[in-house]
Amino acid sequence: MTPDRIDWNELRVLLEVARSGGLGGAAKRLGVDASTVSRRIAHLETMLGESLFERSRGGLVLNALGHRLVEHVSGMDSEFTMIVERLGESGGAHGRVRIASMEGIGSLYLSRVFAEFREQLPTIEIELVTSTQQVHVTRREADIFLSFFAPSGRGLEVERVARFGLHLYASQSYLARRGEPQSLADLAEHQFVGYIDDLVQIDEVRWLESLLPEPPLCFYSTSMLAQMFTAAAGAGLVMLPSFSAAERFGLKRVLEGEFELGRDLWLSVHRDLRYAPRIKRVVRALEDAIRADDAFTS
Repeated sequence: MTPDRIDWNELRVLLEVARSGGLGGAAKRLGVDASTVSRRIAHLETMLGESLFERSRGGLVLNALGHRLVEHVSGMDSEFTMIVERLGESGGAHGRVRIASMEGIGSLYLSRVFAEFREQLPTIEIELVTSTQQVHVTRREADIFLSFFAPSGRGLEVERVARFGLHLYASQSYLARRGEPQSLADLAEHQFVGYIDDLVQIDEVRWLESLLPEPPLCFYSTSMLAQMFTAAAGAGLVMLPSFSAAERFGLKRVLEGEFELGRDLWLSVHRDLRYAPRIKRVVRALEDAIRADDAFTS
């Protein structure tokens, strides 16, 4: 090993490969071609005298040494980012902020909110990443993570920002065909749209099962949007969060007041970035928007 010859830029390349999960993604984020990324990784491994990845047909997977090195480099990168943020504070909040969330809240709620942010935050570029599973803020996959669960991780600041209700919806065509349920007991005579059980990544979205342990499903999907639009087409009843504003798509709440279900909404930020001007400004704007929205309660 020749640590005195290790190039910091190559360590940054390693970090991007780990964050993006492959050479192509890292190359795109770094603004270079994939062959350059591959060459720099190979040179870094030569300098270290050891391999950092397991290579397979599926791509590159960090080995034990790679994981340890990425953890250290990530900490160094966080410190560097914080220094840059602090030096730029006098210029106000500006730059790019990547926000990750579940698909449903990202597409049905945050997309509307971010349209308003263009006027409130003209010097900040917002990127929205949606995922069916946890996004790792600690690995810089995003700057801010909004989720239905409280994630864990070293250096992570997590706060509960609100609670949202869950409601049953149906289309007018479905209700005309099957009748509107008048009690919870009536639900046994109805069909439902829901998640594919063995593909559920986050238990917190098993909200229909919180009301009916074994709902009779007629349509399954990993996508909340697909469920909503299938119910809007008349397939069956669907359980949706209040922030979905499902009435926009022709759905009607049923059994309102007959049950009370909800989930908490959590916001996570890495401690190193929590007080950076751009992050602080976006977090405050998000919290203000959520507090002002009737779809959420404290």
